[in-house]
Amino acid sequence: MSASILVIEDEDETREIFLRCLAFENFNAIGAKDGETGIELAIQQVPDLIVCDIMMPAMDGYGVLTALRKHEFLLSIPFIFLTAKVTMTDLRQGMALGADDYLTKPCTVEQFLSAIATRLQRSEEIRNSEIKQSPFGSESTAMRPSRFSSIFPDCPKLLPVFEFIDSHYQQPINLSDVARAAGYTPAYLTSLAQSHTGKTVKNWITERRMTQARQMLKNTAHSIKQIAEESGYGDPGYFTRQFRKLHGMTPKAWRSHL
Repeated sequence: MSASILVIEDEDETREIFLRCLAFENFNAIGAKDGETGIELAIQQVPDLIVCDIMMPAMDGYGVLTALRKHEFLLSIPFIFLTAKVTMTDLRQGMALGADDYLTKPCTVEQFLSAIATRLQRSEEIRNSEIKQSPFGSESTAMRPSRFSSIFPDCPKLLPVFEFIDSHYQQPINLSDVARAAGYTPAYLTSLAQSHTGKTVKNWITERRMTQARQMLKNTAHSIKQIAEESGYGDPGYFTRQFRKLHGMTPKAWRSHL
C-alpha cells in the first residue's frame, strides 16, 4: 500500500504542484486548503506524513501541529513545516511542538520529495526497531499497530497498567480488572491516571482498541464484525457507535477514505 501524504497549504498553485509530484511518485496524495480542513483529514485518514505551511489565515501551521498532537494516534506521524523564511526562533518553536523538519519555500521538487523520503525512511527504521525490541516477537506483532509505542506515555507508575491493557484489550476488561492486575485500588488508579495523563483508564482501553481497529481497517479486508471482535468489542453495533463518536464517521466510511 502506497504511503499517504497530507499537504496542508493555502496557496492553490503550490498545493497542486506538490500533490501532482506526489501522485507521480505513486504516493496517496491528500490536499487541504486550510488548517481546519487539514486537521479533519488527518483525524479521518491518519496519513503516513504531513507537510504543512506555517503562514495560513485563520489557523497557522503551529496551531495545526498543536491540535494534532492532542490526539494519541497521531503523535508519531512525521510532520514537516513549509515556510517562506525560517529563523532560529521559528525553529525552536516548531521543534518544541514536535516538528520533524523544515522546508523553505520556494523549494525544488527534488528537495520536497527528498525531505519526505528521508522522514518516511526514518519512521520505518524506528518502527522496525520497536518491533524487534517488543516482548511479543515478530509474529505476534504482525497485526499489532505500527504506532503502538506512541499510544501510551512514558510513565513508570502506570507501566503495569499499560502493559495489562495492551495484553488484554481484546478481552472484556474494566477499571477493577486493571487496578487488580497493577496492584492499585480502583479509586487510586483513577486519580493516578487522570493526574499523569489527563485520561481515564477506560479512555486508554478504548484508545488501545481503536488503534487496533484502525490498523486492521487500513491493512486488511476483514469485515467490520471481525475487526470489532479482534479489537475487543463483542457487539459490532457498539463498536461502530464508539468509532463514530471518536472519529466522526463509521468504520466503513473511514476505510473508504483511505
